[in-house]
Amino acid sequence: MPHPPFQSLVVDDAAPVIRDALDALEIERLAFAVHDASFPSVPAEDIGRGSPYGLGARTLLRLIGRLGFNVVQLGPQGDTPAADSSPYAGALLSKSPLSIALAALEESPDWAELAHGLRDPLVAARPAGPSDRTEYGYAWKAARQALAALHARLRAAPARFAALADRFADYRRRRDPVLRADAEFEALAEAHGTDDWRRWSGRPPGAVEATVVDRYLFGQFILDQQHQELRQRAASDGLALYADLQIGFSHRDLWSRGALFRADYLMGAPPSRTNPDGQPWGFPVLDPAQYFAARTPPGSPTPRLGPVLEFFATRIERALEDFDGLRIDHPHGLVCPWVYSAADPDPAAAVMRGARLFSSPDLPDHPALAALAITRPDQLARADGVSRYADDWVRTLDDDQIDRFGVLLDALMARVAAAGRSARDVVCEVLSTWPFPVRAVMQRHGLGRFCVTQKADLTRAADAYRTENASERDWIMVGTHDTPPIWRLGAAWHGTPAGGARAAYLAERLSPAPELRPALARWLAADARHLCQAMFADLFTGRARRVSVFFADLFGRHEIYNRPGTVDPANWTLRLPGDFAEDFHRRLADGSACNVPLALALALNARGPALGHTALLERLMRAARAQSPALDPGIFDWLSGSA
Repeated sequence: MPHPPFQSLVVDDAAPVIRDALDALEIERLAFAVHDASFPSVPAEDIGRGSPYGLGARTLLRLIGRLGFNVVQLGPQGDTPAADSSPYAGALLSKSPLSIALAALEESPDWAELAHGLRDPLVAARPAGPSDRTEYGYAWKAARQALAALHARLRAAPARFAALADRFADYRRRRDPVLRADAEFEALAEAHGTDDWRRWSGRPPGAVEATVVDRYLFGQFILDQQHQELRQRAASDGLALYADLQIGFSHRDLWSRGALFRADYLMGAPPSRTNPDGQPWGFPVLDPAQYFAARTPPGSPTPRLGPVLEFFATRIERALEDFDGLRIDHPHGLVCPWVYSAADPDPAAAVMRGARLFSSPDLPDHPALAALAITRPDQLARADGVSRYADDWVRTLDDDQIDRFGVLLDALMARVAAAGRSARDVVCEVLSTWPFPVRAVMQRHGLGRFCVTQKADLTRAADAYRTENASERDWIMVGTHDTPPIWRLGAAWHGTPAGGARAAYLAERLSPAPELRPALARWLAADARHLCQAMFADLFTGRARRVSVFFADLFGRHEIYNRPGTVDPANWTLRLPGDFAEDFHRRLADGSACNVPLALALALNARGPALGHTALLERLMRAARAQSPALDPGIFDWLSGSA
C-alpha cells in the first residue's frame, strides 16, 4: 500500500539548523502533544478515528522529527466507554482497541494473512463527515468488530498461525495478572449489552466469559506489538514517547477495584483562576488507609505496600515499560486532592464547598477529614482570611509532613529513577493552582510546573504564566488540549486593546534594543498571524528548558479540541485530516501555521549579539523565508536590522 505524499523538502532542509538553534538556546525537550484519536489516517485506513500506530501517523512522526521535536506526548491510551470519548475516562492498565491499526497489520509480514480483507468494509461503512473530526461511536464498534474477526481467525486455525499463537500465549502468561480484571469486565459488558456496570444484573456463563476474555487479551497483545513498533520508528526519528497518567479512574477501574476507594468523597478541581466555580469531576478518591499494609514484618525498615500502593506501582511500572517519560495529570490529586461529598445531590455546589483531603484538620463541615489531616490547625492561614482552596492555605510544613504528603509522588519518582529516567522526563500539569504541599513535594524532586503563556496576566509582573517567570524546571507552552488554539485567540485579540498589550509585551520580550521595539510592536499588531508567530518565539526566550506544542497550535488550527468543564459533543473530536502535510505547507506559506525557524530566529535574536550566533541567525532566517514565502517580509527586515 503506497504511503501518502510527503512533500517536505523545505522542512527537511531546515532540520539541521533547527537542531542547532535548539542547542544554542539550551532547549532540552521540545514536545509535540497529540492524543491517539487526533492522529491522521490515510483514506484506506480511516474508520473514523486516528491511531499512533497507523500509516498516517508514520508520516506525522517523520514530519515532527524533521521539525526538531524530540518528544511526542501522547494522551491517555486507556480503553474508553462506548458513550464517552474522553481519553481521561479510559482504563488505567489496558489500551483502547480503537488504536488497533488494521492497515498497518496488513503491511506486516507477521499479521498480513490474519488481517487480510478486514479493513476495507469497515472503512467503506464509515459515516460521511469531515476528515478532521472523529466518528467515535462508529469507530468504537468497528474496532471491536475487527478484533472479534482477528481473534476468530486465530482460534479457527491455530496451526496456520502458530507463530502468532505462541507469541500471544507468552504475552498472556505475562500480562494476565495485570489485565485479567479489564478482560473480565469486557466479557460482562458484552453479556449484559452495556459497559455501564451499574445496569448489570447476574453473571453470564463461564464459557462465554472465557472466549471474550481471551479476545480482549488478544487485542491487548496486538496493541502491545504495534506499540513496540511505534517506539522503534519514533526512536529512528529521534523521538521519545511520553505517557499521560490521568488522575481519574474509569468505570472499568471503579468496578474492578472499588475496594481501593473511599465511599464518602469524590475528587474534583477547586475554585481557581481558570475555573472560578471549580469542577465536580466525580473521580473516586484512593483510600489513604490502604497506602501501606496494616502490619509490617518485624525487622522491616519500611512499611509494606498496601493494596493502593501496589496498584499504583503496577500502573507506573507498566507505563515505564512502554514509554520514555511520563506526564502527570493534575499532580494535586496525588499529593493533596480537593474532595467533596459523594452524597451531595448537587455536585456543582458540593465542589465549591469542598476541602483538601490532607489539609483539613478541623473544618466543621468536613469532620471526617480530621482523621486524615497531615497539617495542624496552627499551620493554616485561616485567621488571615485565606480560602481553604488557596495556594497559601497551608503556610508551613515539617519534613515529616512533606514525607506523608509525598507518598504517592515519591513512589512514582522512585520508579522513574529505577527505570533510568530523570525529572527531565516527568511533566507535571500544574496550572493556575499550586498549593504549598504540592509545591514542597514536587520541588524536592526537581519538578516544575506548566507555564501556559496565552493565560498570562500582563498587568501582573509576577504572574506565573509570563515567560520571564518560568524556571528551568518548568514546561512552557502557548496552550494545552484544554485551551483555545492560539490562532483562534490571536484572531480574537487582533485590533483590541488586549491585542495591542500583547504586541507591546512580546516586542519587549523579543527585542534586545529598546529603540527597535515600537517597529516590532507595530508589525505584531498589524496581523493576528504575526502575533501568533511571536507567541511561539516567546516560548524559547526564558529560562524554561522544556517546551511543548499542542498539535492544533503547531498546525494552525482554529477549532477547539476540548472545552473543559462542559459536556459538548464536539469535545475530543478534532484530529488532523488525511492531507495534513499538504495543508500544513499551505498554511505555512503565508504564516498561518507555526514557522519553527522563525520562532527560533526571533528567540535567538532576543538573546542579543553577545551570544555570537550571527551565522546561525542568518541560516534560520533563510529557512523561515523558505517555509513562509508569502508572510509579510517586514519581520525579516526587522530581524536583519536588529541583528
